[in-house]
Amino acid sequence: MNTLQLFSVWALPLLFAITLHEVAHGWTARYFGDDTAERMGRLSLNPLRHIDPVGTILVPAVLLMLGGFVFGWAKPVPVDFSRLRNPKRDMALVAAAGPAANLVMALAWGLIAKLGMWASGSFDWVAVPLLLMGQAGIAINIILMVLNLIPLPPLDGGRVAVSVLPDTLAYQYARVEPYGLFILLGLLAFGYLGRILNGPYSALSDWVYHLFSLPF
Repeated sequence: MNTLQLFSVWALPLLFAITLHEVAHGWTARYFGDDTAERMGRLSLNPLRHIDPVGTILVPAVLLMLGGFVFGWAKPVPVDFSRLRNPKRDMALVAAAGPAANLVMALAWGLIAKLGMWASGSFDWVAVPLLLMGQAGIAINIILMVLNLIPLPPLDGGRVAVSVLPDTLAYQYARVEPYGLFILLGLLAFGYLGRILNGPYSALSDWVYHLFSLPF
């Protein structure tokens, strides 16, 4: 596919993956007592409310053109952990909601890809886009799920780690958060991030493809 075709196939799955990931955090936080995201209008499914120019557009576009794995991020949904009914426990559940949403979306895109397979032959004009977009949706959501489960603040896995560690260790570990993005970019620049993600990504991707009997 040329660059325009790549963007047309990957754009919608990426926007859904990032938007619903963030909204899932906000919905879960509201359920456990914090309505900050709702009051700030961040529970909307409108992608424009969540787009980060660098993380949602620039970084994925560059990675897509370079031919590597594609990931990105949106503007984080604001959560006031002090407003949660059980802050330490609920912080883990709020953090885990994002990757859980990505897993659900990966399965949904697997179903869409399967529909594309069923429609092939007589309806190739719609079957091919559905299959390609479904495959892109599986890839993007599994990458985002695995990436966010890395136990590095401010990633979701880091917040889960902070919530389960004893208070003293949790406080020290949380202090890494201002440097987390730079650590992540360093891992990417030196080729370590791909090695960390490759095993879990391959296992989950193979599972979804086998579940829906999709072509590899």
